[in-house]
Amino acid sequence: MNITIKAALLGTAFALASPTLAAGTHPETGEALADDQTYTYRNLDDIKSFDPQINTDVEGSHVLRDLFEGLVSSDPKGEPVPGAAEGWEVSEDGLTYTFSLRDAKWSNGDPVTAGDFVYAWRRLADPATASEYAWYVELMGVENASKVVAGEAAPDALGVTAIDDKTLEVKIDDPRPYFPSMLTHASTFPVNQKVIEEHGNNWTKPGNLVGNGAYVLTDYVPGVKIVRERNDMYWNNDETILEKVVALVINDENIALTRYDAGEIDKTEVPAGQYPALKEKLPDETYSTPRSCSYIYMFNLRENGPEALKDVRVRKALSYALNRDVIVDSILKGGQYPSYNWTHQKTAGFEMPDIDYANWTQAERMAKAKELLEEAGYGPGGKPLELTLNYNTSEAHKKIAIAASQMWKQALGAQITLANFEWKVHLDKMRNGDFGMARYAWCGDYNEPSTYTDLFTSTSGHNNGKYSNPEYDTLAKAAKTSDNPAEEYKQMEQILAEDMPIVPVYQYTNVIMVKPDVKGYPFDDLMNNIYSRRMYKVAE
Repeated sequence: MNITIKAALLGTAFALASPTLAAGTHPETGEALADDQTYTYRNLDDIKSFDPQINTDVEGSHVLRDLFEGLVSSDPKGEPVPGAAEGWEVSEDGLTYTFSLRDAKWSNGDPVTAGDFVYAWRRLADPATASEYAWYVELMGVENASKVVAGEAAPDALGVTAIDDKTLEVKIDDPRPYFPSMLTHASTFPVNQKVIEEHGNNWTKPGNLVGNGAYVLTDYVPGVKIVRERNDMYWNNDETILEKVVALVINDENIALTRYDAGEIDKTEVPAGQYPALKEKLPDETYSTPRSCSYIYMFNLRENGPEALKDVRVRKALSYALNRDVIVDSILKGGQYPSYNWTHQKTAGFEMPDIDYANWTQAERMAKAKELLEEAGYGPGGKPLELTLNYNTSEAHKKIAIAASQMWKQALGAQITLANFEWKVHLDKMRNGDFGMARYAWCGDYNEPSTYTDLFTSTSGHNNGKYSNPEYDTLAKAAKTSDNPAEEYKQMEQILAEDMPIVPVYQYTNVIMVKPDVKGYPFDDLMNNIYSRRMYKVAE
């Protein structure tokens, strides 16, 4: 039978919201609101792009959720809820989604139409766009996506159609119960074709950028700050409370904490190792909650990669010799989970496989690492193991990299050269295969295991090490139609543990400081999807 999801009627709430806000209290909670509704937070790095189809980083996605709105949003607990679409229907066979769009406008006053989504999705899949997230439209299973991405079919063959200005039809290849939650990803957000064609590559600059989100981009100083201010054209503007949102780019987490203590920023990450002390000192401002991200070291398995890393015994030796407990318990101290697999353990529908080396003692792992390295002809008495480890600028990344290099030197006699790069340079080097080992982290795009497992398929746009295993690819495809995909996911994790294209290090928690006058932060959302329009500041 058809499944229909509709947004609640909000007309009455809208009518009450404006006078309530004008009186200085929150329309639902009755809390007294601060006079200054400016929220300032720390960004570790500058974002890659304000273009939804081009951006790839997590911090950029936080910005894009303010500037644009996709068909579906997520609530404070991470559940999918209507966004630019007021509701949707699913066909009996689960292969056709019909979205009903709201009466909404772009920030320049143009109506938001189904055609805007068609244009954006075709643009995402079009090889001419060169989007690193083109593969995402394949993950969603949109009809003909693989052919379009491969250049074997024109973008207009993509299974997305504007039935009329307010009705969007999407056809997918197999039923995916989690499909709506995939649409919270920024790459699926609409863009205004007229504005892009008018301004070309300059369309994302302040003053040119036109979005359909709750905020507009008003100021951007590369590497310094990103400012967005309330969009009066947004369909739910009456219920938006924060007037201005400012992201300050601060690479050093200790400097960020100093500025937080000085009251210059409202939210920042807790520096590595300082969570216990800060939690005791400021319990109402210090948080550690699960977050869907995995931290790894990726091996370059391309032809131009280090010869030593082409031997799985060397890769396993490096993984086994890494003492994850030291990294989590002595360096980070924020409740992170030591990791021996790829998928974050809190992911919905994921069942942890029984990975053998995860059950060994560290002494057993060390012994096996030395044995494997000797078999491969490296280390003491053999060829020297000399590798470079790239990481992006961050005090925590630096501490972990130094610790890892020391562990590998002590256990294996490996000589590890550490190379630090600014975020964009680091990403470019990974994408171009200009690395031996590289620090990498993946944050789930949606709350289902395939958001992790699909990354290491041969066609993945983020498989920068170019790992490839036909059996793995077959399982990834089978999981899409499996009655119990948890079994395929477990098998895929076992293959990764056997082939070891990465060194799993730890799985994230969201370890942050948030000022007590800031309300509405989504602490309970594993995906950490932040919407500034749901946040507000109360009077102190």
